[in-house]
Amino acid sequence: MKLNLTNQGGCDASSQRGERGALAAGSCYSADSHSGDAGVATTLPAAGRRCHISAFTLIEMILAVGVAAIVLVAINAVLFSALHLREVTQAAVDDATPLDQALTILRRDLQCAMPPETNGVLTGDFKAGNVTSLGLSQPVSVEIFTATGALHDNEPWGDIQRVTYELKDPATRTAAGRDLVRSITRNLLSSTTLDVQDQPLLSGVESIKFSCFDGTQWLDTWDTTDTTTADTNLPVAVRVLIQMAGNNSDNTRPQPIQILVPIDSQSRTNT
Repeated sequence: MKLNLTNQGGCDASSQRGERGALAAGSCYSADSHSGDAGVATTLPAAGRRCHISAFTLIEMILAVGVAAIVLVAINAVLFSALHLREVTQAAVDDATPLDQALTILRRDLQCAMPPETNGVLTGDFKAGNVTSLGLSQPVSVEIFTATGALHDNEPWGDIQRVTYELKDPATRTAAGRDLVRSITRNLLSSTTLDVQDQPLLSGVESIKFSCFDGTQWLDTWDTTDTTTADTNLPVAVRVLIQMAGNNSDNTRPQPIQILVPIDSQSRTNT
């Protein structure tokens, strides 16, 4: 009797060690409802296992990779379209900025033109057309005296200055058109050679034309120093027509740029 108990205990221990080994190996178990010991897990046969391991199939993986590739292609197209639009917009802004600045300076000079006065020193003449200006070797398109000079503590000049606009050949011979240059003379009381400072405003200009309105008609020339004409006062308005040079590759010319500047200041006499 004692021997039987020892064998039965050994069998139970061996059976438990086998069950633990099977559990450690990942085998599938089920409780045997017909055994004498309730809740004891027994190893099922291979045909009766109920273990199911979830995983992606090959078709699902291929579909996922295909959808991801389509999304990446769409994102790439949108990104490069946005970058191209940014470059085009930036180029258009860069091209328009010098023109806007030049037109702003030109409009301000015309609006602040000083009316002529007989024997006036700090006032001056208004000339438009093919003008020969003192201190310049080439004819200019317009010569005006305007109150647009910047005041500085280290310079004795006032705000009245002589301003001319002319076209000059560019430094680069291969560039299209010519350069629009604004020449400034600050010292109007100089008895020697005038100190003229050139300020390039715009490149690629084919032509510039100033027309003056006397109240009834537009005139291509204006000279307040010519006493033989009635144009001894400032014009009522000035029209500026700027033609930019075209592209040599396709022989296209852009539309001309036109600004109209009214002049409010007029000289009056009691006579």
